[in-house]
Amino acid sequence: MPQEHPRRNRLRALTWLCLGVAASFFALHLPHLRADFPNYSPWMDWSKYTDEGWYGDAAIRHFQRGSWYVPGDFNPAAALPVWPVAEGAVFHFTGVRLEAARGLTVGLFGLTLLAAYLLLRRWQPRGQASLAPALGVLLLAVSPFCYVFYRMAILEPLLVLWMLVALHLASSLRPEPPRRGNRWPTLVWPALLGLVMTLMVLTKTTAVFLMPALFWMIWVRAEYRLRPLLRLGGLACGTAAAAWLGYYLVVVRPHYLLDYRYLFSANAYTGITAATALSVLADTVADGMWIGKLLYPLALLAVLLVVLHPTRSARQPLLVALLLWAGGYFAFLAYHDNLQPRYYLVVAVPLTLIVPLVFEGIWQARPQPDAHHLMTHRLASGSLVLALVVTVGNDMRHTLEFVRHPEYTFANAAQSIRAIVEAEHRRDPSHSELVLSISGSDVSLMTGLPSICDDFGTTELPQRVHRYHPGWYLTWNDVEDDKMEALNPLYHLERIAEFPAMDDPDRNLLILYRLDPATPGQHLRPHHRRPIPRLLQTAVGQQPSVVQLEH
Repeated sequence: MPQEHPRRNRLRALTWLCLGVAASFFALHLPHLRADFPNYSPWMDWSKYTDEGWYGDAAIRHFQRGSWYVPGDFNPAAALPVWPVAEGAVFHFTGVRLEAARGLTVGLFGLTLLAAYLLLRRWQPRGQASLAPALGVLLLAVSPFCYVFYRMAILEPLLVLWMLVALHLASSLRPEPPRRGNRWPTLVWPALLGLVMTLMVLTKTTAVFLMPALFWMIWVRAEYRLRPLLRLGGLACGTAAAAWLGYYLVVVRPHYLLDYRYLFSANAYTGITAATALSVLADTVADGMWIGKLLYPLALLAVLLVVLHPTRSARQPLLVALLLWAGGYFAFLAYHDNLQPRYYLVVAVPLTLIVPLVFEGIWQARPQPDAHHLMTHRLASGSLVLALVVTVGNDMRHTLEFVRHPEYTFANAAQSIRAIVEAEHRRDPSHSELVLSISGSDVSLMTGLPSICDDFGTTELPQRVHRYHPGWYLTWNDVEDDKMEALNPLYHLERIAEFPAMDDPDRNLLILYRLDPATPGQHLRPHHRRPIPRLLQTAVGQQPSVVQLEH
């Protein structure tokens, strides 16, 4: 017993050290919220041009234009209303600001760290001191991958938080209602779980790939018995189905069915076929290196150890749930075959939390007393400790590099565009301030200028142009032929300014055109250029892999 006290004291000291460092690095997420996505980073992700505006557009437009809905344009809030509602609640107090939207995401990251810590503590054996919860939080907090994507106002951070909340609720389920006393908790927890499942799907529809992990946790809390499973799972799924159907029947079907269907049709493609299945699966796993060059191999090692010792792993229900979480979303990534780095944020959290759970199991294992097994155990434990220390140090160094070198090429370009548009509007109030651009929603979030999208919408671009009469066209690098064909009959394009921004060779120059009504004989000839892929629509193998980017 006396030997246990020094060990507990060491674990307590290490726990507070990990939590202190994690809190410090979490605080580093708050400065420079207006800064661009880091240029020349390992992550070439198209969301840095579009997604922050697109998926918060309903909130942006509600405060800037008085209505969240623009008929015929891209209105993803019809199918994904939760994030714009959350942003709208923040904008109510701050006004529409890029820093406010990103500050909301950073706040979600703080809640994610807290939820992850409490979840890992909850599933530790009673009376057993554990470093795993604090170590898991530390690995997430210092991660440069999390630093970059948890400072963007995109959908994935909220989805991850909902998933952690759902696992907490599933962990609170009771297999049988009490014979006496208050039975409400046995009804409330499954119902709350069902509501959170609905919020997950209404945040990002790919949440359906996370449901196997929740069903596993329900099965665990039902003590692996069918009758409690049907009661708990039936109530949770029934609540989720009722809530989703209520939203669909009351809001979507009578008013926004076209926009709802359009979101799915625009993302319904898949690049995986029978002929490409193996290569797609290999790319899906290999591009997990986005998560971290050292952390991801450690996570794969932890998963391999779980697979090699399934009996031991089955005694840790949370570990299995985390594996199902990561595996379910990997299945989506492979099916969709659009390996954007931001999608890996949803698997980065469970894979990161698996590492301390598995490694701590090795540290706490009782080897056989012979010299060979003792030496092997000490060597393995020491190697894992060294690997974790090197991983944390390397991630801290890269995150600090991003913190020390913020860039503002896109943000400053947006402010310059606003100055040009407003100056022209003062000179000629009849000239529309409406901006047509695939990045228009991001510009609206940064500047307050109204915008519509030139690429996505429920009506064809010529119809939208004719209906809304934009006064400005903002494009990356060049005017694509289909955009010129839509604009040419109505407008003369006058090139006003250009702004070097971002780092993608095909999208590193932001060009602003003034749109003036065309007169007979003034049409521009279609501009031909070398073809490049349409934004946000990838073919098999188009997205560069980690190896390609490193070279």
